[in-house]
Amino acid sequence: MELLVMAYALKTNCAKNIIGVIPYFPYSKQCKMRKRGSIVCKLLASMLAKAGLTHIITMDLHQKEIQGFFSFPVDNLRASPFLIQYIQEEIPDYRNAVIVARSPSSAKRAQSYAERLRLGLAVMHGEAHHSELDMPDGRQSPPPLSRTTPGHTGLELPLMMAKEKPPITVVGDVGGRIAIIVDDIIDDVEDFVATAEILKERGAYKIYIMATHGLLSADAPRLLEDSAIDEVVVTNTVPHEVQKLQCPKIKTVDVSMILAEAIRRTHNGESMAYLFRNIAVDD
Repeated sequence: MELLVMAYALKTNCAKNIIGVIPYFPYSKQCKMRKRGSIVCKLLASMLAKAGLTHIITMDLHQKEIQGFFSFPVDNLRASPFLIQYIQEEIPDYRNAVIVARSPSSAKRAQSYAERLRLGLAVMHGEAHHSELDMPDGRQSPPPLSRTTPGHTGLELPLMMAKEKPPITVVGDVGGRIAIIVDDIIDDVEDFVATAEILKERGAYKIYIMATHGLLSADAPRLLEDSAIDEVVVTNTVPHEVQKLQCPKIKTVDVSMILAEAIRRTHNGESMAYLFRNIAVDD
């Protein structure tokens, strides 16, 4: 709301351009319709446009397609070069590592890391808990028979069979290797902790987590400290100094350099292509 109020104040005072630098774009996970729910990310994009923003600089959107929600330019910068550099410089014997995707949906991101580092790839498959899509939402559709119109029997529609996912398994060899789990957001860490335990059982002797946005809410620092995870590496798109005091395993990679360069180039009207060199479609 503060951002919207400031943008609107600038708009009403005839600012030529209003550029929002939002390293972590909020509600980016709510970019798809679940059952008949709302797409909050689309709502936020409309609110920012209505408030007067003309350009946004952000980093690692949860889905690249979110850029299509906006009616003005969006520069979606990447943190992967900084995280890859950290792997090469700070993880001893990283050549003996394997990149792990926590689910098939994040396999493309993990594959991008694996190809650039010339490492193997492993994918976690299955489900430990019921997903959000399977949760009851408190509504009854169609309504109970007592509320239907008398004499109306309703349509006999075919029923969609419920999915039954197997227990979590690892597709790929992690025995005697360093496991590096990559993702864009780490917030609730229960799934990460469960993944680390399975990787330990499969023979991984060190486990790292690489993520762009370290929200680490609620009891995340305590759970990470008590887990089999050796190190959690996140960027400084979200402040997490308090969490670092609670959990020494959390390390920070500074990405201010690329954000500052993006601001400079935008201000001077220079091309942004240099910041996206070697960025492929799947990155």
